[in-house]
Amino acid sequence: MTTTHDLIGIGIGPFNLGLAALADPLDLDAVFLDARDEFRWHPGMMLEGATIQVPFLADLVTMADPTSPFSFLNHLKATGRLYPFYIRESFYPLRAEYDAYCRWVAGQLGTLRWGREVVSVEHDGEAWVVRSRVASSEIEVRRARHLVLGTGTAPTMPAPLRALAEAQPGAVLHSADFLPRRADLLASGSVTVVGSGQSAAEIYRDLLEEVHEHDYRLDWVTRSPRFFPMEYTKLTLEMTSPEYADHFHALPMETRDRLGRDQRSLYKGISGDLVDDIYDTLYRKSVTAPVPTTLLTDTAVVGAGWDAVAEECVLRLRHAQTGQEVERRTQTVVAATGYAPQVPAFLDPVRDRIRWDARGRFAVARDYTIDAERTLHVLNAEDHTHGITAPDLGFAAWRNSVVLASVLGREVYPVERRIAFQEFGLPADGADASDGTAPSGAGRGWTEDA
Repeated sequence: MTTTHDLIGIGIGPFNLGLAALADPLDLDAVFLDARDEFRWHPGMMLEGATIQVPFLADLVTMADPTSPFSFLNHLKATGRLYPFYIRESFYPLRAEYDAYCRWVAGQLGTLRWGREVVSVEHDGEAWVVRSRVASSEIEVRRARHLVLGTGTAPTMPAPLRALAEAQPGAVLHSADFLPRRADLLASGSVTVVGSGQSAAEIYRDLLEEVHEHDYRLDWVTRSPRFFPMEYTKLTLEMTSPEYADHFHALPMETRDRLGRDQRSLYKGISGDLVDDIYDTLYRKSVTAPVPTTLLTDTAVVGAGWDAVAEECVLRLRHAQTGQEVERRTQTVVAATGYAPQVPAFLDPVRDRIRWDARGRFAVARDYTIDAERTLHVLNAEDHTHGITAPDLGFAAWRNSVVLASVLGREVYPVERRIAFQEFGLPADGADASDGTAPSGAGRGWTEDA
């Protein structure tokens, strides 16, 4: 008879890896499955010197359990790097360092099962039934009372670039594949980077350094009205809070979708230091020779084709403010155009058990479940229902604490309800929002309309 686990996690990225680490010391029968052979975190963007965009406290466990042996600080101690990190005086770990940390945690957990491609999920009336294929094509069957989807997001491209990539493989690559293709880009003669976020900026900065040495043209095109820096001001950072997630979740779907578009620069912008470094690099290189580069803002790629004779990509660009359209030619295109959640095909047998919104997306409840029984949980598939907390590494441990409380029926890791000084909606007349759990001075009642 197949064992029924308390929990099965599908996908082992940072979010489910954090859940596995927090679950490890508990009286909980959990197992986590991933099709890959080992943990890898954005290997195509592991640029030397690049940092993650959250402080080291936003590791896999600390915000839920600061005493956990799986903390980033414990990793530094175990690897002899605690004092160098201390002397460095930066809250922000290197991206390669964060990847090494996650791999260190993964190596200590006995609940991870690599090389398991999930092919179907069903429900037998009592538990979730998960079928996965191993390398030998053997099918393994597991049952669980709770299922946690941590399958991550997939690279996306605008329709014109996607069509060009399909018609001419190799002419367009997603930023996820940058490092394996970097040498080809340097030798291509001309490169156009499309996108406005951190990945686009890092790739542009990396290629800019060698633009004279390798004699190529480098352009940067973005639909954004300007090169937005990510906002790190403290009252804005309070939007990654339980209170803001409550507020956002309670809004109508149309309002949430509008806010999601408006708030992209809060977590999809560029590090301010990197923006300045790009300018300084342009300035430095322009001293000795003109820099063969063009930076275009408020400009969308509305068409893309391949000139087989010239062996060039032909991009049709439209400027939003002027309405002008121009043709731009380039040898290669790097689409730093982000990622999006997708509904895995293995969920097809249980689609009728899942709640969907009017636009065909998961209708995620406040507790991160998407089924009536509240046993199917999602991680980082709820930006349209929970806002900017969904992809935030610093909020992941809080969300995992909620999931574990649901699975166990009790809070093992305390789940904060109020952490912000500000209110995100209007309290009722005369109401005092402070309940003793908010920070000192937070949540005072309002009696005026201002």
